[in-house]
Amino acid sequence: MSNIILYHGSAERIVTPTFGLGEDRHDYGRGFYLTESDELAKEWAVCRPDETNGWVHKFVLDDTELKILDFQKESVLSWLAELMKHRAAADSKRYRVLSEKFIQKYGISTDGYDVIKGWRANASYFYIAKSFVRDEIDVDILEELLSLGGLGIQYCVKTEKAYEHLSEIDEELRQINFEQYNKKYNERDITARENMKSLIESDRNKVTKVFSTLL
Repeated sequence: MSNIILYHGSAERIVTPTFGLGEDRHDYGRGFYLTESDELAKEWAVCRPDETNGWVHKFVLDDTELKILDFQKESVLSWLAELMKHRAAADSKRYRVLSEKFIQKYGISTDGYDVIKGWRANASYFYIAKSFVRDEIDVDILEELLSLGGLGIQYCVKTEKAYEHLSEIDEELRQINFEQYNKKYNERDITARENMKSLIESDRNKVTKVFSTLL
């Protein structure tokens, strides 16, 4: 048995992970999203602009007999293709046509996996995705750009079996101060964008192997 300690940041004091719920347009589709980082969960609990305190819920995931797809072990292009399946990086006809081709070429099937693990595509990461789609980023610096974000890895619990292996440690529930952690969330995002912009504008970004040339 292997137990993974995970955290879920939420605006809600009571959270009940339920199979079949969630938004199709989230990074990996429907599911319950968590992180191994307590600090990131605190920031995600108050990342909305409504100035209300949030909550961090602590969970244990028993990964015995669970199939976990780890996008960090796959090509970064496969991760981007998965993101494109659920979230649109642009509204143009060009993107709609090319993204379908990109998914067909680099996408991998997530069928049969109980849990998906990979980068969280929040505002900073989506900035990368949009720039990549516009042919502004060379694929050779993509992974480094993702690491510059410092914005964490998330777990998405997908199947009924995985939900059955997930349990909350009720006594570890904590309330999170909005002012303190929303500030940290925004500072992290600003720093990430600045670091990413510097790399994109540097000579290391050859802009040769770009989105449209990979199809």
